[in-house]
Amino acid sequence: MSTSTNRRVKLASLVPDFYKALIAVDRVSAVGLDPKLAHLVRVRASQINGCAYCTDMHSLDLLHLGDDQQRITLLPVWRESRNFYTEQEQAALELTEAITLISVDHVPDEVYDTAAKAFDEKDLAQLIALIITINMWTRVGVTGRMEPGHYKPN
Repeated sequence: MSTSTNRRVKLASLVPDFYKALIAVDRVSAVGLDPKLAHLVRVRASQINGCAYCTDMHSLDLLHLGDDQQRITLLPVWRESRNFYTEQEQAALELTEAITLISVDHVPDEVYDTAAKAFDEKDLAQLIALIITINMWTRVGVTGRMEPGHYKPN
């Protein structure tokens, strides 16, 4: 597999209105959610989708927010290290995996129900919006072969 990005189109420059719309959706996708929870969700979806750029970006965001490196490191195996994550984070991670891997089992009722118990209706809707949004971004990153190492958290 070639890793050359020379032939990959740059959405930001070639379809700027579309790219600006993605940014606008991103801006409202996590409103009201705990920032650490939001970035955990973003990192986990990015890992599943194989987006190195997004995984790097949101891991750096978590560190910038003061989250623990060990929690980030254990994220791919969060089920085996549940004591590092709150019940609400576990519900969010499980829902993230179900939505990200939607073609596998769709979103099982038990996964949805667990998330619905952990979040009020508004926050659950916001979480779903966030998961959909990060999956959108990972497709931009993977398709464009965006490389990690260029992001600096604010």
